[in-house]
Amino acid sequence: MKILLLSKYSRKGASSRLRSFQYIPYLEAHGFSVTIENLFDDQHLSEIYTKKKRSKRRSAKLYLTRLLKLFRSNKYDLIWIEKEIFPYLPAFAERFLFLLNKPYVVDYDDAIFHNYDLSSNPVIRKLLSNNIKTIMRLSSHVIAGNDYLGSYAESAGARNITIIPSVVDHTRYKAKHDSRSSQPVIGWIGTPFTQKYIVGIKKALKTACDTFGARLMLVGANPRIKEELSGFDIEVVPWTEEQEGALINRMDIGIMPLADEPWERGKCGYKLIQYMACSVPVITSPVGVNVQIVQGSHSGLLASSIDEWEASLAQLLASREKRLQLGQAGRAAVENQYSMQIQAPRLAKIFDETIKGRT
Repeated sequence: MKILLLSKYSRKGASSRLRSFQYIPYLEAHGFSVTIENLFDDQHLSEIYTKKKRSKRRSAKLYLTRLLKLFRSNKYDLIWIEKEIFPYLPAFAERFLFLLNKPYVVDYDDAIFHNYDLSSNPVIRKLLSNNIKTIMRLSSHVIAGNDYLGSYAESAGARNITIIPSVVDHTRYKAKHDSRSSQPVIGWIGTPFTQKYIVGIKKALKTACDTFGARLMLVGANPRIKEELSGFDIEVVPWTEEQEGALINRMDIGIMPLADEPWERGKCGYKLIQYMACSVPVITSPVGVNVQIVQGSHSGLLASSIDEWEASLAQLLASREKRLQLGQAGRAAVENQYSMQIQAPRLAKIFDETIKGRT
């Protein structure tokens, strides 16, 4: 069974790496042949993260390359799409596949429909507000990372919807069995896009570091964030796929602050899953699926306000036993639910049934 994967990014892009690439070895071991065609390359992502101006000519070339690949889609049994085929264009490509009776499965781990229906640009709102609904409605199957995204797919009239959370290959993450440290580490992993949430709880972080002699480690942030977080001990570490597990293992607490807004409600809590895989207790904002993950796994605490962040950080920094208890519960939840090993058979079943259904 031949699948064409139209991913948005290369392996450097977290969403592509987590929602599709990590499943490919399993799929290929179970009778599927997957061809990957990513829209954007590493250079494009680097320009986004460093906020460099992107060449319109180069972007047009990337879109044209994808269009040419799409014309050769007839040799595949199924098209696997990450979010949409052409961002910020009407869904002509998905309509084309539907008219050809070519089944496609589309996957979402972000509320990208809010890029359109909540855009500050009135032209985008007018032309593209229902774009993702159209893509979902015409698809053979929608895979959503959480209930917020699944509910949107239901409102769009999608025929088949399955919730598959963002997960990790837990064998790549070493469980932390001790939380004894002379200087506790409050850790965060992410990208320059999401580091703004860290700045939002600066006061709570400074209080925790000053009171308990802790320090803050930020993995994947822009080093310039130190200018916004001056006054306490901060280490900014570059992210690499090979080292992310080892870096999280150095943390005593993993944090995921978020704003309670529409875009954030569509997030899939991947940072939490990574921390939990390393038996690191978590503290997060009670936004979207984060509540379900933390309360269901008993792996950490929820904090809405600065006062709650201060109290939660103090509670965990003051108790090694509490950190160990929550960390162990988090690791168990990953092994039993939030692991690639658990979710891969569900994904394979969707593909198998979709292809055989068409046949």
